[in-house]
Amino acid sequence: MLSHTDLKKGTLFIYNGQPYEVVDFSLNFQGRGSSTSQIKMKNLITGNTLSQNFKSGDSFQEAEIEKKQIKFLYANKGEYFFCEAANPAKRFSLSKEQIGFGIQYLKENTLVDGLLFNEEIINVVLPIKVQLKVIEAAAYLRGGRATEGTKEVILETKTKIQAPSFIKEGDLVEINTETNSYVRRVE
Repeated sequence: MLSHTDLKKGTLFIYNGQPYEVVDFSLNFQGRGSSTSQIKMKNLITGNTLSQNFKSGDSFQEAEIEKKQIKFLYANKGEYFFCEAANPAKRFSLSKEQIGFGIQYLKENTLVDGLLFNEEIINVVLPIKVQLKVIEAAAYLRGGRATEGTKEVILETKTKIQAPSFIKEGDLVEINTETNSYVRRVE
């Protein structure tokens, strides 16, 4: 069992029968040694986030989440279709809300980790870094700066990011999926 002080960022736990992941954690101390935890948490099934306060004495069951490698196939009308990496015949879909911010880095045939809860895949975990091709990069206009600036580029998944001015169309770049930022150009 987890207490309210164990709910640190990244912890998976059961709340009202649903699996949640702690997104943000703040511990507040009050008089006479008691404390409360202010938690921002994401429902792993629906993708909804909610803020909740917990106090001393609250306890939670740890969520038993397994990972299984799956392959992204395609998207259609807000549904994202996947299959098991070992068995392409076993297909399933997840909604845009379930996947959340990570959908902008999914391209066809990408292998990701599927999260299993009660023997059902409920969500996906993208790798921290992905490599994507730049399909559009505007010309950089140097404006009398002493240092090089950045410009907006569009990746093959139609995602827009800021990249250094030397990046051009056709370059392969590495992106951090957690911070939505350029990491490096891949040679």
